[in-house]
Amino acid sequence: MNAPWSISRPNVKVLDCTIRDGGLVNNHRFSDKFVRAVYDTCVAAGVDYMEIGYKNSDKFFSREEMGPWKFCNEEDLRRVVGDNPSKLKLACMADAGKSNWKHDIIPASESVLDMIRVAFYDYQIDEALEMIQDASEKGYEVSANMMAISVVDEITLDKCLERVAASAASTIVVVDSYGYLITEQTEYLIKKYMNFASKNNKEVGIHAHNNQQLAFANTIESMRHGATRVDATISGLGRGAGNCPMELLLAFLKDNPKYNLRSIYECLENEFITLRKELEWGPYPEYMITGFFNQHPRSAIKARDSQETKDHYTQFFDQIKAAGNK
Repeated sequence: MNAPWSISRPNVKVLDCTIRDGGLVNNHRFSDKFVRAVYDTCVAAGVDYMEIGYKNSDKFFSREEMGPWKFCNEEDLRRVVGDNPSKLKLACMADAGKSNWKHDIIPASESVLDMIRVAFYDYQIDEALEMIQDASEKGYEVSANMMAISVVDEITLDKCLERVAASAASTIVVVDSYGYLITEQTEYLIKKYMNFASKNNKEVGIHAHNNQQLAFANTIESMRHGATRVDATISGLGRGAGNCPMELLLAFLKDNPKYNLRSIYECLENEFITLRKELEWGPYPEYMITGFFNQHPRSAIKARDSQETKDHYTQFFDQIKAAGNK
């Protein structure tokens, strides 16, 4: 018999987005070896889904500038994972306005992918619903990821959720793109999403960014209030401040026997010590500042990319504050 404080949450499913979100740090130029290492780790750790990249179009992104995981052609996927003989389900993200989804997303019966995650802003809701329907008809499990919800007004959010909840998406994800949310706001949004989702037999998920070092806390808070789909990345690898660290999430779910935490630390030791010397991510002060002011981290990324502006925290604080007051 489990102790009363046992934390297994058997209904929760974990999605690893290390390669997809982490690809925003290096233009998706991960080697096949590294992607395979993350794949093998997800399989060994018992993770439920692995988001292996984007399904975006070379009409919008240069193949010379971007690596293969921005496009996830079938031959690239199979070169790394073969036919995926494991229980791990594979996912890709398709951005509204940046993907040729009618052509590039092939029928699920012909693909190694299992899920399409449709990412969109509130003003792209019409295209997003078309994308969701298309992917569903092609045989995929589909999730709806409306981005940057911390800057969406209540009326617009409700209208979008009502439409998404009636769509073919099986999961609706709370996406804190700017890492702005605190736990009380996370609770409020999860309950709101749950209200719409429960009426339509949908699940609710969370994708948290770590600008204010609350990604893990907000993910826990989401599960407390009914979210059953949770995102994380190994070592928190992701754009800017990064994401909820997989090693913390699986440790929290320690009483669920399907997860194997040791595999994550093995990958950290074998792959991420070297990667940390090549790439930068994590909650540096510039990212904390954009998170605090509820702004996109692009300005923080730019500041940290230049030796002239990097680590000039007060100057950056004043700049972002002034931009927000305009």
